[in-house]
Amino acid sequence: MSSAPRIDAAAQRSALIRDALALAREAHAGQVRQTGSGEMPFIEHPLAVAEHLANEGFGDEVVAAGLLHDVVEHAGIALEELRERFGDEVADLVGVLTESEAIGPYEERKGEHRDRVAAAGQEAHAVFTADKTANVETLREAYAVEGEDVDAELPVSLDLKIFVWELDLEMLFHAAPELPLVDRFADEMAKLWGQRAAWARSGADGGG
Repeated sequence: MSSAPRIDAAAQRSALIRDALALAREAHAGQVRQTGSGEMPFIEHPLAVAEHLANEGFGDEVVAAGLLHDVVEHAGIALEELRERFGDEVADLVGVLTESEAIGPYEERKGEHRDRVAAAGQEAHAVFTADKTANVETLREAYAVEGEDVDAELPVSLDLKIFVWELDLEMLFHAAPELPLVDRFADEMAKLWGQRAAWARSGADGGG
């Protein structure tokens, strides 16, 4: 059963969404993401991002960008190919959502990307927020199983990842406070903080 019913429905009515979904599935075929408690098929992440955007009523171009937001960075698809196939709006959004490979250090790369998104429009803010929300949701699921042991499978420390998300959230509160997705992102972060606090209490009580 699909975990993205709105995207399935959108693909039935929209050639743009159908084509974006097909390319996302093709580009990410065989790829996996580390969740902190194992691996998941990579395609599940862009599906979750696009589902958030569809739930908030964004148009087909924005939802398509959500499906495709990782294909340049993680699958080597050329931005110009997206422009020719999906148009300027989708390609421009994916371009904004693509992190710079030239910047090596994690914090520096994330900071440059955050600044670039902050200077973009509401649609870019929305895809960025949906991306972060989906990431926190996935990590929260892993944390519920592994607790602080999720650190062992993450590419950077949990503390650093959360610190960067906090900076992302602060930027969004200033740049896009009207987006309901920002509140959803904040709620997921609050739940993650709560999980970590509960884990710490459990350890202090000798139960973790």
